[in-house]
Amino acid sequence: MTEEIFIGKESLPQWQALLSNKAHKTVVVLVDENTLVHCYPMLKPYLPEGHHLVQIASGEENKSLATCEHVWRELTNLQLDRWSLLVNLGGGVLTDLGGFCASLYKRGIRFVNVPTTLLAQVDASVGGKTGIDFMGFKNHLGVFREPLAVLVNTDFLRTQDLRQTKSGFAEMIKHWLIADADMFKEQRYIGLFTENWPALIEHSIKIKSKVVTADPLENDVRKILNFGHTIGHAVESYFLEKPNQLLLHGEAIAVGMLCEAWLSVQKGLLLAEELDQIETFIMSIYEKVILQESDLQAISQLCLQDKKNSGSTINCTLLEKIGSAVYDQPITLQEVQQALRYYHSL
Repeated sequence: MTEEIFIGKESLPQWQALLSNKAHKTVVVLVDENTLVHCYPMLKPYLPEGHHLVQIASGEENKSLATCEHVWRELTNLQLDRWSLLVNLGGGVLTDLGGFCASLYKRGIRFVNVPTTLLAQVDASVGGKTGIDFMGFKNHLGVFREPLAVLVNTDFLRTQDLRQTKSGFAEMIKHWLIADADMFKEQRYIGLFTENWPALIEHSIKIKSKVVTADPLENDVRKILNFGHTIGHAVESYFLEKPNQLLLHGEAIAVGMLCEAWLSVQKGLLLAEELDQIETFIMSIYEKVILQESDLQAISQLCLQDKKNSGSTINCTLLEKIGSAVYDQPITLQEVQQALRYYHSL
């Protein structure tokens, strides 16, 4: 697992102490136009003097090889060597892309993730997955590489809007559904009105960290973290091609969780009353994504590119009950379309 995960108000001073004990010739901070203005000033006092900034454009549409080329060019111009450090300051797009760039530059330099959105704090920045989108497919290129450290400071969450909070909350719901039934039962009556974000974030990180530690390279049990993502990623990828209807990651995963929970019932794994609880909770938080019948085939075809597949078999993670998931469950294109029709009917 990650060498260090710092959570809470003291995360920045703790990280500063860690950094002072490491020999990094050059420190570069990767930002986008939003984190440069709203988050970098909070981090700057804890960075070494003489650090450099590299800026990219925000948004999933910029999670691309072209952006990577820009970053690599900047790192090369700054003459970074293999003892340099890249600090990724941003949401999931930036930490995914920054980790990918660091992993390939000179065959790998160290990097630190400083997630600034709820989604990045509970999911994207932890676990050692890096990657970019390619040919319209979500996270199609990537490598497994752990950051030196992850700094989770909830003060950064003041910079995000409600839609971004909901996006991150979807991954927290997923963690409860696959690993903690009691937390799901408790939180479904509270939802976004919680007053204890730090504790909930730490709880989510612990669930993911435990799973990743057991299976760092996603050979078996780590696949449970993909609940909602086989169909969810297909939905997200489909709408990437529709600039006026772009979905945030968590919005697409909410669709995916409902579809895959429905498939769990159809395959005799999940009880219908449990699906009803999941449906009621998720639909109370997320606006329904409008799908046309003509969209369903295209979305289902995108599932064929899912990274968990074996050949032409679509492997999905399903629920056997709230709080417990099973992976490598084969589903068909027809079943994906049926699940999307179920969602459309809600």
